[in-house]
Amino acid sequence: MKQNKDSIVLGVTGGIGSGKSTVSGILQELGAMVIDADVISRQIVMPGEKALEELLAVFGRDMADNGGQLQRKKLAEEVFRDKDKLQRLNGIMHKHVAQRIQEKVEELLAAKTRVIVIDAPIPVGKGFLDLCDQVWTVTASKELRIDRIIKRSGMTYDEAVSRINSQIREEEYMAIANIVIYNDKDYLHLKEMVKYQFNSILQEYNCEQEFPQL
Repeated sequence: MKQNKDSIVLGVTGGIGSGKSTVSGILQELGAMVIDADVISRQIVMPGEKALEELLAVFGRDMADNGGQLQRKKLAEEVFRDKDKLQRLNGIMHKHVAQRIQEKVEELLAAKTRVIVIDAPIPVGKGFLDLCDQVWTVTASKELRIDRIIKRSGMTYDEAVSRINSQIREEEYMAIANIVIYNDKDYLHLKEMVKYQFNSILQEYNCEQEFPQL
């Protein structure tokens, strides 16, 4: 773990349907500043961004519509049929997302932000593990995750399973975790678990007095 004198950098990760973003939302309510990798991944493919130009150079200019916007669904359909293309896409995206996360973390560290949360679905080394003091992995049973995905996005059962299987294995998420958050119950139970773990890390870094609402 990387110790910061003035700030705690907490990484939150987990597969689709695990509740990772819900955990990050609770941490934000508790006073943490959240950097959302999913939001960044959408920002870096806007017209004029370097990541978009790199994607179009690799996958073809027709991946952008007449207004210059990336056709995300079209690109997804293209790469999910080909592992090599998916790997190339991930390589481009991870590089640019990691750079933007690094920049945001540096800004927040300079401002002496006490608790910074990096919410990232893929726990890469650069731009996540190398920046974090502690990593939380959020998990839930596969069937519950599938049910959440279907209800949230309207995917079929098979599509939800395919999306889960396209991500890294659960064992890999567990291997890098300092703390595992089991999200198999209701929201109130999850919130209490997150508050408990958040209090624990505040005590570890001797800064619980800065979050009196807890």
